[in-house]
Amino acid sequence: MAKTILIVDDSASLRQIVAIALKGAGYDVIEGCDGVDGLSKLDGTKIHLIISDVNMPNMDGLTMVKKIKEMPAYKFTPIIMLTTEAGADKKDVGKAAGVKAWMVKPFKPDQMINAVSKLIMP
Repeated sequence: MAKTILIVDDSASLRQIVAIALKGAGYDVIEGCDGVDGLSKLDGTKIHLIISDVNMPNMDGLTMVKKIKEMPAYKFTPIIMLTTEAGADKKDVGKAAGVKAWMVKPFKPDQMINAVSKLIMP
C-alpha cells in the first residue's frame, strides 16, 4: 500500500511539480492550497508525511503545523517545510513547532524524495 503525503502550498504549479516527483516515487498525494485547506484534509485519513510552504494566505504554514501537532491522530506525522524562507529565525520557530526538515526553494526533486524517504518508515 502506497504511503500518502499531503502537500500544502498556495502555488498550484509548485504543488504539481512536487506531486509529479512524489507520484513518480510511488507515493499517493493529497493537495491543499493553504493552511486552512490543508487542515481540512486531515479528516482521519492516514497521512504519512506533510510538505508545506510557510507563506500562504488564510493560514501560514507554521500556524498550520502548530494546529496539526495539537491533533492526536497527526501529532507524530513528520512535516517538511518547503519554502523560500531561509532565515534561522523561521527555522527555529519551525523546529520548535515540530517541523522535521526545512528545504529552500528552488529545490531538486531528487533531494526532496531523499528527505521524504528518510522521514517515512517503510
